[in-house]
Amino acid sequence: MNTVARETAIKTTHAMRDAGKFRRSRQLSARLQQLVPGGSHTYAKGDDQFPQLAPGLIARGRGCHVWDVDGNEFIEYGMGLRAVTLGHAYPPVLEAVARSLPLGTNFTRPSAMELDCAEAFLEMIDGADMVKFTKDGSTAVTAAVKLARRHTGRELVAIAADHPFFSYDDWFIATTTMDGGIPPRGETVCFQYNDLDSLRALFGSHPGSIAAVVLEAARTEEPRPGFLQGLQALCREEGAVLIFDEMITGFRWHLGGAQGCYGVVPDLATFGKALGNGFSISALCGKRELMRLGSRQRAQDDVFLLSTTHGAETTSLAAAMRIMEIYRNQPVIAHLHSQGERLAKGVRAAASRHGVDRHFEIAGRACNLLYVTRGPDGHPSQHYRCLFLQEIIARGIIAPSFVVSYSHSNDDIDRTIGAVDEALEVYARALQDGVDRYLVGPASRPVFGRR
Repeated sequence: MNTVARETAIKTTHAMRDAGKFRRSRQLSARLQQLVPGGSHTYAKGDDQFPQLAPGLIARGRGCHVWDVDGNEFIEYGMGLRAVTLGHAYPPVLEAVARSLPLGTNFTRPSAMELDCAEAFLEMIDGADMVKFTKDGSTAVTAAVKLARRHTGRELVAIAADHPFFSYDDWFIATTTMDGGIPPRGETVCFQYNDLDSLRALFGSHPGSIAAVVLEAARTEEPRPGFLQGLQALCREEGAVLIFDEMITGFRWHLGGAQGCYGVVPDLATFGKALGNGFSISALCGKRELMRLGSRQRAQDDVFLLSTTHGAETTSLAAAMRIMEIYRNQPVIAHLHSQGERLAKGVRAAASRHGVDRHFEIAGRACNLLYVTRGPDGHPSQHYRCLFLQEIIARGIIAPSFVVSYSHSNDDIDRTIGAVDEALEVYARALQDGVDRYLVGPASRPVFGRR
């Protein structure tokens, strides 16, 4: 049998073996596609983000392990799009929620728990005078933009072009290739992260028009010395509101968020994800002079800020308070960094061992690791990303990223490194022989591109 025939036979056997492994997942995914646009309620969880040979639906999770509807067990990374920082079904959090349930979840007036949770949150976030809770990051960031526009009387919003997502609302999604149904208004402009001159140029091109500057304080690259301080000074000089999106960095970089790590306090900040460990809660916080515009305490406080039926239901508040207590008393963030470092070291060694270290790279802070997949030409490749996902899934790992949780043990990390080592052996062969000989089904694809 020649090389091509042999590799085709291996690929076919691989596909036939795993088709049965995910039989129920495929059946249920097909039904879900008929009932839910995109087959999931979050685009990043959709079928087109994963290889054909992947679990379609998850049945349960415990710690950093999950089981799909076919009963297959996996070590999971990414952990609910970085929301599950402690671990799935984390017992102390579940106990706090269980204690709150007999007391009711939603009332005609605010619950006492809203005060308790607000006090606990503001004790952790320096520079924040007020907070308002809601259910998702998009809503919180858009509320921050509204406050900035009301405060400044301006319309334009400047965002870091390098950062992938801020909100599903029009002002942001209009900058992406998924802008169907949005009138072209041109209300958002872009600058480059770590490049103060690019932001300075925007202010020069739109004098007196930029209401807010929105960015993650850090993502895959660290801020250059003086960048965040210079950005803050520039915003003050130009009269724009500085907004940090801390959905990912909050309670992962530092107890006080990335602003606590880098010592730069924005005017407004948004938190979520790790705040709820999978429960639905996010927060908008900031300076009183801005936040009070949505308070209705004075005639001029006229921003319809956040007013949702379920914005402060007690189960999520109970979860958040217990989670913040755990962060204060246990080395959660230190663990995220140490386990990320252990994983990164092992994966880099495996990539070097197989000679693919220029094609498979680890990026980001240790507590928030991503990986970059490149094809033979050295350019980022979705085909090779999909192949890598396929091969680690076959070895019991689900990892759209390498973001760890407090539940990832040394054994979990070491098992993952072993699986990655085997997957990169296939990756190396694919670089020589062509990815199509090894990848079953179509490649995954990005959720959207940026205009």
